[in-house]
Amino acid sequence: MDIDLSVQNAIITGGGKGYGQGIAEALKKHGAHVWIIGRDEEALRSTSSKLGVHYMRVDVTKPEDWDRLIESVLQKEGKIDILVNNAGAGVHIAPIEEQSDSEILSSLSVNLGSVILGCKRVVPHMKRQRSGNIINISSVCARQAWPGWSVYSAAKAGLVQFSNCLYTELRDWCIKVTSVIPSWGNTGFLKAAHLKEFDSETRIKSIQPIELGELIATICALPAHLGIQDVTLWPLVQRVEPL
Repeated sequence: MDIDLSVQNAIITGGGKGYGQGIAEALKKHGAHVWIIGRDEEALRSTSSKLGVHYMRVDVTKPEDWDRLIESVLQKEGKIDILVNNAGAGVHIAPIEEQSDSEILSSLSVNLGSVILGCKRVVPHMKRQRSGNIINISSVCARQAWPGWSVYSAAKAGLVQFSNCLYTELRDWCIKVTSVIPSWGNTGFLKAAHLKEFDSETRIKSIQPIELGELIATICALPAHLGIQDVTLWPLVQRVEPL
């Protein structure tokens, strides 16, 4: 497929590193005007300089930060074509009784609530232009079950169902909503969640950020009359049997 996103304006949450950086790299490579956002300003600045994309420090769990972002992007670009809700965090992966109330609420907020806040704000603009791609990055935890992952998994499962419902709401405006459901990735997720990290061979064989980015670029380049409801991406090195 010939991917040309040269007239597309994209916002990527959690865009300073990991999957977000790979998504930004791929969309920029295919011509999109890219804005990366997140809380780590140092990472955002570094990625912005490396890729030649715009950045803004935004806490996606705060409605007022979303309002400031949307206003800035519209003032500069005039429209928003792609929203990739990639920001997420393990917060505290542990048995439920070992998680504090604040950790539980934080996980639900960043992994699910932030997506709802962002979609609420871009949808009116996409409806006016009768086009747009909303891509929500979930996790295989939405469909599989492991001890200690209950709160994170609940948020990611909610994200998939939110995306399904939003798909039905927006298709009459030619706005597409897709859940992208990856598993093991060569990102900083495990380290940030204070979990055991992969060995070097597993990291190499896991999903690379640019690979996920190319998948998302392909989804965004589909003909206007075609959409993908959801797609699951597994690295073959990961065995989950039975699926």
